[in-house]
Amino acid sequence: MASNPNSSWTIQQIRNALPSDIVPKYLIRDRDSKFSHDVSSCIKNMCIQEIVTAYRSPWQNGYVERVIGSIRRECLDYFIILNENHLRKVLKEYIIYYTKYRTHLGLEKDSPEGRSTESIGTIQTEPILNGLHHRYYRKAA
Repeated sequence: MASNPNSSWTIQQIRNALPSDIVPKYLIRDRDSKFSHDVSSCIKNMCIQEIVTAYRSPWQNGYVERVIGSIRRECLDYFIILNENHLRKVLKEYIIYYTKYRTHLGLEKDSPEGRSTESIGTIQTEPILNGLHHRYYRKAA
């Protein structure tokens, strides 16, 4: 990870993040200086419509703001991060929890990846993030 990302780093990150066969329709971005004309040209060449948020208006990208807030409130506020590798490890474990096990009201209390319903067996628990969160499941008798 670059400590001072510039436009060439940003272009490479966009290329790395998007497989050649799956291209999103839109890219919502802010007005950061790393999004230079070269970055905009790259995005346009990939047939992606670029949407730039208004100046000093983070509320315009509510989905990203919500996820960042969840990561902070449900995970990072409870850890002392020692270095970049530690941060990556904690975030990786939290993302697995967030997508596989955490309930989401907008998904009728399911997870983004979906969970099977288990009705028989004793309830078991598995700690996640050193016990900060837990995964509950039934173990067949």
